[in-house]
Amino acid sequence: MNGDENFIVFSASIDGKDVKMLTPEKGVRAATMDRLHNVPGMEQTILVQMNQRNPQVFDPYTCNIATGELKPLYDNSKDNYEGWITDHNGTIRFAIKTDGTDQVFYYRATANEPFAEYMRTGFKDDWSPLMFTFDNANLIVSHNLNGRDKKAVVEWDLAGKKETRLIHENAEYDVSSVEFSEKRKVLTMVTWTGWKEERHILDDQTKALYEKLASKFTGLDYWIYGENDEETKFMVWVGSDRDPGKYYFYDATADKLEEVATIRPWINPEHMAEMKPITYTSRDGLTIHGYLTLPVGREAKNLPVIINPHGGPWARDEWGFNPQVQWMANRGYAVLQMNFRGSTGYGRTFWEKSFKQWGKTMQDDITDGVEWLKKEGIADSTRIAIYGASYGGYATLAGITYTPDLYACAVDYVGVSNMFTFMNTMPPYWEAWRKQMYEMVGDPQKDSLLLREASPVFFMDRVKCPLFIAQGATDPRVNKAESDQVVEALKARGIEVQYMVKENEGHGFRNEENRFDFYGAMEKFLDQHIGAGSKAATAEEVKEAA
Repeated sequence: MNGDENFIVFSASIDGKDVKMLTPEKGVRAATMDRLHNVPGMEQTILVQMNQRNPQVFDPYTCNIATGELKPLYDNSKDNYEGWITDHNGTIRFAIKTDGTDQVFYYRATANEPFAEYMRTGFKDDWSPLMFTFDNANLIVSHNLNGRDKKAVVEWDLAGKKETRLIHENAEYDVSSVEFSEKRKVLTMVTWTGWKEERHILDDQTKALYEKLASKFTGLDYWIYGENDEETKFMVWVGSDRDPGKYYFYDATADKLEEVATIRPWINPEHMAEMKPITYTSRDGLTIHGYLTLPVGREAKNLPVIINPHGGPWARDEWGFNPQVQWMANRGYAVLQMNFRGSTGYGRTFWEKSFKQWGKTMQDDITDGVEWLKKEGIADSTRIAIYGASYGGYATLAGITYTPDLYACAVDYVGVSNMFTFMNTMPPYWEAWRKQMYEMVGDPQKDSLLLREASPVFFMDRVKCPLFIAQGATDPRVNKAESDQVVEALKARGIEVQYMVKENEGHGFRNEENRFDFYGAMEKFLDQHIGAGSKAATAEEVKEAA
């Protein structure tokens, strides 16, 4: 509730009653590791990890969800491993540790043996065990070793330390996840994110099931998100970019669908805007993928636009129902989201091109998206705003300092402004990755000039447009000082700056009343500067809005 990111694991009975807090209430970050309901004698046991002993690492525990009893699973006080991988019996077989810029995997064959180093990869290489094979003898792995640019899912020989079978790969996107049938002991599908969520089905029974569902949900996306142990009854989600979706209970034996729940039932999909996949070319020749959402019923011409770069930055935007984007489109704005270089899912080379490029080529990719909108005639060049959260907030500040003539206004939501204070205030559970951050973003000592050039706070004298900043007082990732510095610098110059601080929030607002305050204030701010109420609006648009 206070935004410190110290998550708590709870259990509840199937009717929602008997709620139990399973991990400490304060000062501890906890998460689930594995469910053991198919392991004989462990039906009510899960594995959790917590940083109670040491805030920098996570120790494994067994947890009885009925009684709440926690028991340490491994004495980690000497090794300080950071992550864990279990087999199908719930036995921890791999432990993971970061060693500078290397990722190190330690292996043991049984719970009674010590861990020994198995695999060491540089952080630019990705070797990620997804699961053990059903006999617990080998692995299913996603990796980009041996010259691969895009990650592929393969079967991996544990003893030989080599790939033995390619399960699936894609020429354009990383393939990095797999699903399986616990009952039938077979892999069922491989999934990845292209312009939308994609799947490659691996077995005939799953293919037949999805084909049967296809005829029931024409024109919509649908995914199975759960099943009973007999795999005869399934929970199915159905939705789209304009529809938050519904959940259905599907009895495959009777071929019967029953609606269980509608997500956001007050939403009418017919009133929502289409999220269209787009591409444009960066100034140095990269293909940048993105999404353009246009206001319903408006021609794609001379529109007020909100540029909305994602956070991370090593993450990506995806196709689907996005409440925030729909809210902006509903207010009459076109919204452009772009997966600038460094965005994940497009392979190693595209990701590596972001290294030490904050405020530089990463920002150029965003700027080139704005120029593409202008060239296509979609954007009114006098009514373009930029808005983002976290790294997107950084990109917002970078946009109005490094390209100050491009934007009419900006909204920075928990964004980084000073690369030095950002590096010095990382949460303790990021400590293991500090050297990697230095390689990817910059070393505050060795790359001090680079980081200064990439810190918008030092260039507030260039800002020309109004700015609205929202910040959580207890943010463990982007310290409040990041926003304070910007506000102080702009006020000293007499630039319009609106500052919202919520004392009970961290990295992004979670409390409903705070979200209402933020979006309400943001709506007024945007309307004043690029909307129907802005000076740049035409008389016709003002009349239409009224």
